[in-house]
Amino acid sequence: METLKTSLPPKVMKPGFEPLIDRPNAAVLSNDEFDPKKHIDFTPPTKTYTMGDLSLPEDTGVSPFAVSEPFHLFTAEAIHRMRAEVLSKDVWESCQYSSNLAQCQLRGFAPRLAPFIYDTWKNPETLAIVSKIAGIDLVTEMDFEIGHINISVKSEKQKEEELRAYAEKASADADEGIGGCPWEDDKPIVDWHTDSYPFVCVTMLSDCTNMIGGETALRTGTGDILKVRGPQMGCAVVLQGRYIEHQALRALGTAERITMVTSFRPRCPDQRDDTVLTTVRAISNLPELYFQFSEYRLEILEERIRNQLRLLRETKRSGKKVDTQKLKRFLHEQERFLAHMNKEMVEDVKMGEIDDSHLLGERSIKRRRVSPIAC
Repeated sequence: METLKTSLPPKVMKPGFEPLIDRPNAAVLSNDEFDPKKHIDFTPPTKTYTMGDLSLPEDTGVSPFAVSEPFHLFTAEAIHRMRAEVLSKDVWESCQYSSNLAQCQLRGFAPRLAPFIYDTWKNPETLAIVSKIAGIDLVTEMDFEIGHINISVKSEKQKEEELRAYAEKASADADEGIGGCPWEDDKPIVDWHTDSYPFVCVTMLSDCTNMIGGETALRTGTGDILKVRGPQMGCAVVLQGRYIEHQALRALGTAERITMVTSFRPRCPDQRDDTVLTTVRAISNLPELYFQFSEYRLEILEERIRNQLRLLRETKRSGKKVDTQKLKRFLHEQERFLAHMNKEMVEDVKMGEIDDSHLLGERSIKRRRVSPIAC
């Protein structure tokens, strides 16, 4: 196999100040393994939205579900354990990436450097909660994508300057009869994109008490923009992000905004798997990403072939004729499945640069009115 051609992995440039991230003292935290009875504190979302609610065809994705309102998922102790793992020196120094979509991300640290986080998302009870909200039985996409972290940090001076500018602009707009927040869309934490994977669960790891903004913006089928209010610490949002363009908006009034994004795919091998690697190749350890991508896809193919072989043998034993056309359709589907795998494993990757091929055509550039989704 040829050596993958990549530039050096992008490391986030260290800012000229010490980011005001509250790193938990590991010495005072419990080192117990993940226990759903102790670490899950689940309250169902008050509402979920369908693809139809977003003016998209109901069969756009693999489930009619589109997005949930924020819901409480984890206890305070669980969140502090997660923060301790992702903000550890080893993770911070060896798992940082940046791109033209997001300036600071931590990836590929579980399970080696984050066993608690790994066990959290692999636990059957956690999977059952996310699956029920999404309306389909889900499993984690692959280990490399467990607990992907998006980070926005700023100095105390920057925070105060932003709040002062926000207050001045809001006051001026009020005098002129202009509504809305002028700071939400100009410098997003993560720019417009679709996810590489079918579903994500976005969990807030920061204290949002004084936060202004920080929502997730969703682009609908008509080009309108809906905003899902950001979750509070310990809360989460589930999104079928492979099929909906979205953006993580900037937050004011806080020195940090840390979110954990864990990706999921359907458990059933007969469900279509629309996973692409468009938005993750340039911010990944490519040999590891391609191995895990190939491994789970080949496992799906293996199970499909075993099921098909069983049906063929049962048909033969029952004395019935094999449906050749149906068999050929199955084989054609698997050919497409393999061709898609091959296409996604690009060998010449420029790290840190993500093109616009993940966006959804003409409706990606339509921007009309903005409608909030209340928490």
